[in-house]
Amino acid sequence: MGVKLQALKNLDAFPRAEEHLTQKTPSGAIVSIIGLIIMGTLFVHELKYYLTTNTVHEMAVDVKRGETLPIHINMTFPAIPCEILSVDAIDMSGKHEVDLDTNIWKLRIHKDGHIIGSEYISDLVEKEHTSHDHNAGSDHHVDIRHTHGFGKDPEKMIKEVRNALNDGEGCRVFGVLDVQRVAGNFHISVHGLNIIVAQQIFEDATHVNVSHVIHDLSFGPKYPGIHNPLDGTVRMLHDISGTFKYYVKIVPTEYKYLSRDVLPTNQFSVTEYFVPMKESDRTWPAVYFLYDLSPITVTIREERRSFTHFITRLCAVLGGTFALTGMLDRWMYRLIEAATKP
Repeated sequence: MGVKLQALKNLDAFPRAEEHLTQKTPSGAIVSIIGLIIMGTLFVHELKYYLTTNTVHEMAVDVKRGETLPIHINMTFPAIPCEILSVDAIDMSGKHEVDLDTNIWKLRIHKDGHIIGSEYISDLVEKEHTSHDHNAGSDHHVDIRHTHGFGKDPEKMIKEVRNALNDGEGCRVFGVLDVQRVAGNFHISVHGLNIIVAQQIFEDATHVNVSHVIHDLSFGPKYPGIHNPLDGTVRMLHDISGTFKYYVKIVPTEYKYLSRDVLPTNQFSVTEYFVPMKESDRTWPAVYFLYDLSPITVTIREERRSFTHFITRLCAVLGGTFALTGMLDRWMYRLIEAATKP
């Protein structure tokens, strides 16, 4: 038994010297304290690195079919009353989409910012616009408009709108619009007005001010780290009128959480143009969002580093720090000994 125990002791890689053979020095204490601080700092850093969620991006061909595209709108038009503001949706599918679900609210905004009225829009009215051509190449036009306002006496409605314009009344439009998953556009303007009524209100198109603030514009739910480039956009016009056009490229996206839940959504890039209005123009100012879908879908997957990876890095960092401080202690001891030796 004694022989086996002695053989086992011979395998000890960490032999310990007798207490009277070791010497403790002030320099060794300083190096030890520095080493402990470094090791503690590196341990906290490695722990945070291990607990941080990493994201991996993958791309593949988009094979989705028969789904709708949700458009989340939250915009303010400080110079157009809700009475005459309309939201038009056009797509290139050639199908009549009067059954689309909408959930749009319009809030009447006083010039000092407080809300003075609201309206909920839940129906889509198919309408042909013969007085002005929004998109000559489109086969399908769906108009979301203020329904009860257009049923009033025209003269009374014109008077109310003029009073609202003189009072500086604006409109905030927000909600969700579901459209077919094909290329198209939606725009917010006064296109829902009869051309004669519009001329009596504004005299001509150059007096229509489509200044706007985009509080939020997205094409699906938000995921961690998403950036919608149009959020917070402010475009104000002074002594000029025109049409804003935002060309949006939508990229279908799936976000996979650590819990394996999948969030289907979309991210997008945008290019902006402004076309000043001239007196000779036959169109009316508007804010257009022309969108197209990418054939590539992006999958963003959350990942967390494995525990074995964390232990491996921790051992390497702490072991390296311990070895380095040991070498530094020996160098300092020899340097001090050489300097103090006669």
